[in-house]
Amino acid sequence: MKYAWPWELSRSGVLNMNRRNISYIGRYNQRKFYKRVDDKLITKQLALANNIAVPDLIGVVHEQHKIQEIPAMVSDRTGFVIKPAKGSGGKGIMVITKVNNGCYYKPNGHEVTHSEIYRHVSNILSGLFSLGGKPDVAIVEGLIEFDPVFEGFSYEGVPDIRLIVFKGFPVMGMLRLSTAASDGKANLHQGAVGVGLDIATGKSLHAVQFDLPVDKHPDTHFPLSNMTVPHWETLLHTASSAYEMCELGYLGTDMVLDKYKGPLLLELNARPGLTIQIANGRGLLPRLKHVEAMKGPAMSVEERVAYAKKHFSSNPKF
Repeated sequence: MKYAWPWELSRSGVLNMNRRNISYIGRYNQRKFYKRVDDKLITKQLALANNIAVPDLIGVVHEQHKIQEIPAMVSDRTGFVIKPAKGSGGKGIMVITKVNNGCYYKPNGHEVTHSEIYRHVSNILSGLFSLGGKPDVAIVEGLIEFDPVFEGFSYEGVPDIRLIVFKGFPVMGMLRLSTAASDGKANLHQGAVGVGLDIATGKSLHAVQFDLPVDKHPDTHFPLSNMTVPHWETLLHTASSAYEMCELGYLGTDMVLDKYKGPLLLELNARPGLTIQIANGRGLLPRLKHVEAMKGPAMSVEERVAYAKKHFSSNPKF
């Protein structure tokens, strides 16, 4: 998807940042509801109240002197995740995939000392990773058990599924696969692979890394052309139901597949990025305009999902 001029991008249906901010985020996302998605602890509490599955909450660290309680919190765990409640873009997330005799290990096998964990959590509390640099709290979560269906498709990290939801309709999806370049994190800006997904089926459409097309995972060399995300119907319903939960008209939903628990909601985003269009090889604007033009009575979650599957399906481009 290579274009020379902004008007050519717009004519091709590509949503740019200014239009996203003014016409969609500014128009459909009331600021009073932002804290429901900007604070991951509040998001988790809302999800649980709405019967939406989320990773286990092990504990929350609110104050510096409470950091020393973390070893006791995770003493019976084989792994855990520490993240800032108000972080963004994957910043400040520490993943521990192995605990052995009081020692902690990252996905790449490197040991993380107690002092490194304390320093990291202290940085979280001071607001180093939070939006606006404001003081924060640290969330300690249960580790996602990697679903073997993605074996070989991701490198030292758990893949996640991003769905853009507009007025309750899932309009575009993407699978994010971690790489060596992304340090095991599913962050496209750090080098993760983005795989566009067909809304109707969850099948792979097109894949990119650093905005360039790829047909194989750069580290595992697995082909990306014939992937199908399991539990797709549940993922679509979870994403659609987030509309009522947070009351934001334009949002991104990030979910993972756990080996034992199935789909889990990780977080919501009031300002989802636009690289999902590159991963899909097509623009968001036609789908957003389609939803805006719709008339008639309000639809249920099931009706919105069925409508999206019928009208926003794509043909594979591999």
